[in-house]
Amino acid sequence: MMSSTLVETVSINYEDFNDSFLTCGTCLCMYDSVEHNPKLLPCSHTVCKGCLERIIAAQTLDTGSFRCPICRETITLPQGGVGAFPASFLVNQLLDLMASQRRDVIPKCSVHSNQELLFCETCDIVFCVRCTEGNHNGRGASEHTVIPFAIAIKRMSEILLYKAHLCIKNLNNAYENVSQELRRLELSVDKTLDQINRSFQDVMAVVDKRRHECLQWVRKIREEKKKILNEQLELIQQEKEKVQRECDGLQYQVEVRNITKKIGDLNEKLDTTTTLAEPRENSFLKYEHKHNDALKEISKAVAIFGRIKVSTTFPALSSAKFKEATTHLRSGVKIVTVDYHGNPRTNGSDPVIAEMRTDKGDLVDTKVTDNDDGTYGIQFIPPKSGKLKLCVSIFNRPIKDSPFSIDVSDHINPIWKFGSRGTGNMCLVQPVRISADQSGTIYTLDTGNSRISVLNAEGDFLRHIGPAGLENQSATGLCLMPDTNLAVINWRTRCVSILGNEGELIKKFTAQEFVEPIDIAVNSKGNIIVADSGAGKVFIFDPSGILLTTFGSRGDRDGQFKLISSVAVGKCDEILVTDHRIQIFTKDGKFSRRLSDSGKGQYGGLTVDAGGYILATKTEKGKSLIHVLNSSGKLQFCIDSIEDKLKRPSGLATLPDFHVVVADLGNDCVKKYRYK
Repeated sequence: MMSSTLVETVSINYEDFNDSFLTCGTCLCMYDSVEHNPKLLPCSHTVCKGCLERIIAAQTLDTGSFRCPICRETITLPQGGVGAFPASFLVNQLLDLMASQRRDVIPKCSVHSNQELLFCETCDIVFCVRCTEGNHNGRGASEHTVIPFAIAIKRMSEILLYKAHLCIKNLNNAYENVSQELRRLELSVDKTLDQINRSFQDVMAVVDKRRHECLQWVRKIREEKKKILNEQLELIQQEKEKVQRECDGLQYQVEVRNITKKIGDLNEKLDTTTTLAEPRENSFLKYEHKHNDALKEISKAVAIFGRIKVSTTFPALSSAKFKEATTHLRSGVKIVTVDYHGNPRTNGSDPVIAEMRTDKGDLVDTKVTDNDDGTYGIQFIPPKSGKLKLCVSIFNRPIKDSPFSIDVSDHINPIWKFGSRGTGNMCLVQPVRISADQSGTIYTLDTGNSRISVLNAEGDFLRHIGPAGLENQSATGLCLMPDTNLAVINWRTRCVSILGNEGELIKKFTAQEFVEPIDIAVNSKGNIIVADSGAGKVFIFDPSGILLTTFGSRGDRDGQFKLISSVAVGKCDEILVTDHRIQIFTKDGKFSRRLSDSGKGQYGGLTVDAGGYILATKTEKGKSLIHVLNSSGKLQFCIDSIEDKLKRPSGLATLPDFHVVVADLGNDCVKKYRYK
């Protein structure tokens, strides 16, 4: 059987409320904003301004104080008089509230005029207790909440007004947003029209330039032709004057012989003047513009010149996809755009704006890349760990869930790990050195197994090389030659072995001064550099194995070595050697500079990438890190591998895509990290 619960409500009498709260207890007048302005006394009682002024005026002694007419507590009159007392904020609020209220009309039953109607919130129906004979049998729940219908009307009216207010507010915001977009549209149209006019002015400038060139061409031809014809006119004039001079005085000539000679000369000149009668240049000029397809090509080019790009991207539905962000490493966010119907966009050119700030409000540089397939990339390098705030907008409107909070970690963990202690294909024992070629193929010197394990860039096993040159589990150095052969140094045999890609021994050589050769490197000319920790020297051989020079000695001074751990070749064939320091020498072995010398710990592996960045492993107090230094030798950051700690890392090699692989000797494995 269903039961109903009648909610008990309290009805406040309007007159009683006014007498108790809105009437001055001294003069019994209603508070107002003029004479009976409510003033709050320090004793917390409220008295109207008029009463206070009369009480103070009735005092026979000017003591500067008076008694509260309600509790009789002595009150000090403030310097500004009665007006300086603060207004009673609560009473004023009640006055405003009561002024805005109306007396509720109590709905009555049309049959039982003295019976108030009730409302069931559960069943959403109005009923009269007498009409239902005291029982409310509604449907929907075992418990029903019943309230007076007058309260329900008031409550629903308030909810209706509140919802209407929210709707109006949202519609006002929508109207403003659309209006603002219309204003932006006009600005965009004006800007686009201006760009169109400027671009066609450029086209007209090209056409006008060609017109000017053709006009100049005609003028040039005219001058050339005119020059030739003027020269011919001058020659004719000269011949004419010459004939005139020769004929002057002939009428007075009586010598027959002279006259006969003159006649002969003039006969010869007649032949000359006949040739001068033919112009040596012509006046022909003809302009042609249909001699080729240029006009058609121009028409065709103009027809496809310029385009208007529009977008159907709907920012509110476009989203962002995040990747893990780590300090000092380039991180990215992918923006995926969709249209109003949620369909993915397939082209780009949207004005995507990204703004990133740290928790302190500092701006972080970002770069937006248009993938031209409806997606966009936002690249950034976090300057420190913590939280970053990213705001992404398209058309000056935020995308879905923008702004975003991005957590940035200080820790750099391996992307993948290969190997565990053992002799199988997937196992390593004491991996001490590592090298990689431009294709990303990785060669790991698996010393404990007297072999070289070959992996691809994803850490998949490919094959083994050996055991030639790797005998006695004592190979300690490995590098790639310019011809892709492998060079290995063995500290027990004290020999340098050159191996082919399939492990065949190509040649082998040694040096009498070798004591404990520990590492090997090769420069761009194919010269082989061997670091000997026992001798405290570095040896340089030519590609055929002939010793060219040596440098270094035991000691702590510049150019000396205490305990050599690795050698590498850097930019311009510089030679880098590590012990507890990193020292740089010229390609001929002359000391150049010292990069790092903390005086503590020992460096292990060492490599230099194509951009000159120097990466070195260092172990200090049982803690192993990979140091990343710029080309000047300044430490940028460390790879701590916090979730898979390094243990005696001893070999490093960089891959073309800013990844580094490390031979983790203590864990008998190879790990790959991103360092940029």
